[in-house]
Amino acid sequence: MEFNEPNIRTGHPPHSIPYKKNGLFPCRILLKVAIFIIIFIFVLSFNLPHFNTGFNSRKQTIQEILAVLERHQTGLANVTKEELAEVIYEEATRYNHDPKFILAVIAIESEFHNWSVSEKGAKGLMQILPYVAQSIAQELGIEWSGDRTLFNPILNIRMGIYYLSRLLLDFDDLELAVTAYNYGPTYVKGLIERKERVPLHYYRRLLTVYQGL
Repeated sequence: MEFNEPNIRTGHPPHSIPYKKNGLFPCRILLKVAIFIIIFIFVLSFNLPHFNTGFNSRKQTIQEILAVLERHQTGLANVTKEELAEVIYEEATRYNHDPKFILAVIAIESEFHNWSVSEKGAKGLMQILPYVAQSIAQELGIEWSGDRTLFNPILNIRMGIYYLSRLLLDFDDLELAVTAYNYGPTYVKGLIERKERVPLHYYRRLLTVYQGL
């Protein structure tokens, strides 16, 4: 089969085809804009904070904290326990702690009993020594009233979490910070300086309680 070769004009460039303004060009622009908007909204939906989900998560966590408190003899009224659950969540979140971790500390220190007093004189839910608590209260702007401040569960939690957070900054190590919370930072620093072994049984016990909550 033979094909006829197309006729190609050689004398001068081919004539340009005049552009017809038939409204097609504006339509293409609108289509591209619409596609861009759809893609933008789709991407943005994955980056926007899910406020409702966060609220539900906060509420659920506080309920879980409250459930733990209600399983123990705290010596506190129900209304106080509800407020305490919120404070534990808020203060733990403020200092980037897992609320469950704070509950584990409280479990070991006082077994959740608000009026606990240790042999060394540490008091309250997080078992803080009076002279340490007084210093912390001054730093946090809390009015210091001795036992009245220490046995206030809300203030005790605030001071205890703050103190633990400060130890974490000082030691830059969770094991050492937790051990210092129990033994005292001066004792732990002395062991480190003398290159002696730091006892970690308190930390291990804390992990066991944490995993069991």
